[in-house]
Amino acid sequence: MRDYFIRRFLLIPPTIIGITILVFFIARIMPGGPLEQALMQGQMIQQMGEGRQSARLGEGSNITSRQREQLAALYGYDKPWYAAYADWLGDVAQGDLGKSFRYQIPVWQMIRDCLPVSIYYGLATLFITYGVCIPLGIVKAIRHRTWMDTTSSILVFAGYAIPGYVLGALLLLYFSFDLEWFPKRGFIGEDFEGMTLWSAIADPDVSALRMMGSLLWHSALPLCCYMVGSFAVLTMLMKNSLMDNLAADYMRTAVGKGMEFRKAVVKHALRNSLIPIATGFGNNISLFLTGSFLIEKIFNINGFGLLGFNSVVDYDYPVVMGVLLLSSILLLLGNILSDMLVAAVDPRIRFK
Repeated sequence: MRDYFIRRFLLIPPTIIGITILVFFIARIMPGGPLEQALMQGQMIQQMGEGRQSARLGEGSNITSRQREQLAALYGYDKPWYAAYADWLGDVAQGDLGKSFRYQIPVWQMIRDCLPVSIYYGLATLFITYGVCIPLGIVKAIRHRTWMDTTSSILVFAGYAIPGYVLGALLLLYFSFDLEWFPKRGFIGEDFEGMTLWSAIADPDVSALRMMGSLLWHSALPLCCYMVGSFAVLTMLMKNSLMDNLAADYMRTAVGKGMEFRKAVVKHALRNSLIPIATGFGNNISLFLTGSFLIEKIFNINGFGLLGFNSVVDYDYPVVMGVLLLSSILLLLGNILSDMLVAAVDPRIRFK
């Protein structure tokens, strides 16, 4: 098994290279890139200065071929795509993800500013979802076809039917604008902008508990939107898996030999039922950390998902490649983590 996981880790670099080559090539051939946008903006500025209403790009323009070459060199379009990719890969190997075309800020700095927000919402969503759905699925399986099972099924499927961004708009409209119970936007209160938890603790004039309270107050509605879709999937997956194991022959044999039903469930059925949960755990980590750009847009949260979406819309290719690189690493590591959890839950599984 050790050799299997070593091979899996060794496959991460070539897999990432293959993914980034494909995306880099597509980004280079897509129209409307940063070079075309810069030329169009320069043309518009010249037309406005000359008092012209409209003209085609390049007709009547004072942009010389020398200036075009300088712009192409600035954005890396003076080389073939494979040579530009080799330069980008060499910079990444040195820890440099490049600079944003739009903001002229290092890509790693933009990602670093968004990571705390995404990590907070991702971990909070992960812990609450698994902490609630697994016990709820166990109770639903044991009390199948009771009023508790029926009521909880109605609630979780109603939540599953509502997209997270739609629920976010409804919650924001009702609880923030009408009732004014929750803030309308932002990750934390204005009094704590630019302040970390540790700096708040060190500051005698600031209460860390008050800062945490502001954080929880601002994150209550977004967390509901993040969790609403995964509740039904995880809960029903746990319930159905446990019900299949409760009806298995080994459970009837264990109970028939005198083992208490509760003990048989905990010792035998529950562990086998956790295998499907462990299989998708790694993928859920990457999904939770990358977030949802629609929910972040609605609540004005500067997270990882919104950063990736804006970079695609703005044709900001260095940021796109940086976000893709980090997302790919998280996904590949999550798959390996899922395999480890499956092997830990089920000792019969041996990866070779």
